[in-house]
Amino acid sequence: MATFPLHMQAPPPMPPAPPQSGWRLARLLSAPHRLGFFSAAVWLALSALWWGAVLLARACGLEPPWAVAPAQAHGLLLAFSFMPLFIVGFLFTAGPRWLAQPEVDARDLLPGVLALLMGWLLVLPGVHFGAPLAAAGVAVAAGGWALLLRRYLHILRASQVADRLHAQIVAGAAAYGLLALALAAFALWQGQAALLGAAIQLALWGFLAPVFTAVSHRMLPFFTQAVLPALEAWRPEWLLVAMLSALGATALAGFASALWSPLPALLLAALALVQAAAAGLLLWLALRWGLLHSLRGKGLRLLAMLHGGFVWLGLAFALGAASNALQAAGQASLGLAPLHALTMGYLGCTLIAMITRVSAGHSGRPLAVDGPAWALYLLLQAAVLARVLAALWPAQATPLTLAAIGGWALACVSWALRYGSWLGRPRADGRPG
Repeated sequence: MATFPLHMQAPPPMPPAPPQSGWRLARLLSAPHRLGFFSAAVWLALSALWWGAVLLARACGLEPPWAVAPAQAHGLLLAFSFMPLFIVGFLFTAGPRWLAQPEVDARDLLPGVLALLMGWLLVLPGVHFGAPLAAAGVAVAAGGWALLLRRYLHILRASQVADRLHAQIVAGAAAYGLLALALAAFALWQGQAALLGAAIQLALWGFLAPVFTAVSHRMLPFFTQAVLPALEAWRPEWLLVAMLSALGATALAGFASALWSPLPALLLAALALVQAAAAGLLLWLALRWGLLHSLRGKGLRLLAMLHGGFVWLGLAFALGAASNALQAAGQASLGLAPLHALTMGYLGCTLIAMITRVSAGHSGRPLAVDGPAWALYLLLQAAVLARVLAALWPAQATPLTLAAIGGWALACVSWALRYGSWLGRPRADGRPG
């Protein structure tokens, strides 16, 4: 054994080697949000570029081959492909904390995530060249979602916390998502366009919107109070029940309309009343939760992004109420305006805001929004507005729709490149995770 003279000191131990700062694919398996968000970001960018190319080709007088109706192919890929992957990243990060359970190893989620990715890689060519291929892809994706849902249910059953309401609602909505995927696969295999449309309606109003609404109800007041302590984190359970009831009524009506359109005028009028009441409640709630306070300074931009997404849910119900009331009166509806207010507006803007917050917090970066991120969010909001206006102003539908998809694609691809690069790098503060 080596010895040192009394007048000499042993050399200090070598400091641990710093983590490699470069982007590494293996780092995606270090945390569930890394795996889920990166996989979702890839599909978010790819689906936006695909649909943008389709619309641009159409504007130039070119039409690609279709094995599935373009509107339904669009609904499948832009509702099902990236949204569940984002939900995976968020749910297996926040869910164990909600339920006081151990953290989830991202490697346990890899089979389900890979099945989702592989499934949609089959669907994309399938909608153009063969509905059976698309059906097989959706079936593979359904299998992946079933694996992930089973893992989440295991966490939920193991939890002993008193408040499991939001986690249970998410689980129930995720089960409807699995049903919607199974229906979509069957409809594609059998060539039943009406059933495929019904499955997409079920996915939007019965799966995605309830998941986002439950998360908004739990997290938006909490985030607001954390930044603005003077505001109360007010979120009574009856409020969540009312929101979900309005979504459920709309989901049933959308499902029935896809199968048995047109719906009776009396039913449309009743639905318009329900949606008008929901719109009033949600727009008032946006103010009650601090929308105006969030717009008061640059330091509140991240909070403003979350509130700005939530406002679109109230606007989606308001547009839906007006559209159904017009149809009940025998007039033309507002077309796809309510649907895009929900999908691009509420789901899209809330997704970007929520994942921006989670990505920043879990990468060791400040919970703040800089100029480029704020510009991307404003571009996204402008794209939503253009798409809603395209439905309300048919004479200018083509230029407005192209502007909408152009803004959407630019915002989504830029966001995916910027924040996706964080997910394969070590945390800025040197901590694990």
